[in-house]
Amino acid sequence: MDHDSYDNGYIADLLHSVKTIAVVGASANEVRPSFFVMKYMLDKGYHVIPVNPGQAGKPILGQMTYARLSDIPEPVDMVDVFRASDAVPGVVDEVLALEPLPKVLWTQLTVRHDEAAARAEAAGIKVVMNRCPKIEYARLSGEIGWNGVNSGVLSSRKPVMRTGYQSYGLRSKPSEDPS
Repeated sequence: MDHDSYDNGYIADLLHSVKTIAVVGASANEVRPSFFVMKYMLDKGYHVIPVNPGQAGKPILGQMTYARLSDIPEPVDMVDVFRASDAVPGVVDEVLALEPLPKVLWTQLTVRHDEAAARAEAAGIKVVMNRCPKIEYARLSGEIGWNGVNSGVLSSRKPVMRTGYQSYGLRSKPSEDPS
């Protein structure tokens, strides 16, 4: 797969297909990007599980923190990586040891490791690199446009009301009609 660009439908389908997200490198510090990504995704209705050995056993945003992926007592659909690129192969080792395997491996902005991504894809895991699920969700739902940011998504369709912190939800396909 080409990890330099992603089709909007691919990203939207992934965000629709996952319910439980493990955030590797989650921080309890409320000014860190991983903290507000966790908060945003929780507010959107995802079940978010923080993974950070230094915070293990303590809650972050009301969610119990685990030291490693294998400590999480339930299956996860997506692993979101807030670690440096050189840490990704080790995270992929942990991901590939999980049963069942997550559907998605997602690495945050500036985080990319093509060899590790290829290993995950060979095991049937979808991969997104150098992107933020919070930004992608906001962009595809139109929320990011509320701040004057060009989302690259144009639609004349009436916004779909959803539940959660913000009322507009993610559309997966152009054919989804709110009326």
